[in-house]
Amino acid sequence: MIDKKHIGKVIADFRTTAPASQLRFFAKATGETRPVYTDESAARDAGHPGLPLPPTFLFSLELAQPASGWREELGIKTERILHGEQSFKYHRMAYAGEVLHFRTTVADIYDKRGGALEFVVRETRVTNQEGEHVADLRSVLVQRNG
Repeated sequence: MIDKKHIGKVIADFRTTAPASQLRFFAKATGETRPVYTDESAARDAGHPGLPLPPTFLFSLELAQPASGWREELGIKTERILHGEQSFKYHRMAYAGEVLHFRTTVADIYDKRGGALEFVVRETRVTNQEGEHVADLRSVLVQRNG
């Protein structure tokens, strides 16, 4: 069983940026065709200081975080995990080139079916280089046991 002592533990604390080229690639991969997400002139014409990050791109940046070993520390078996769910709450737009600070904590650990399924809830607060609150990310990892 995943020990509940890990609730509240910081499992990631890092800074990263999203280059415009990476945003263009993401837009192409997801079928986003609006020029505001691919053309800096169109973004500026729409009132943005640069290319805005598409809504789910923050999750991609979080996945690219430096390896921290938190799964091993919690006793999670990679071959047994499933992606349970994810949600986003946005507070302001983020843009290409901004330095974004991700701080992820374990918000909850619980089980269902007598421990056959264990859930780890992660919450991530994202701020920009000015300390402005950009978004809150929430994701649930499920470990199958038995």
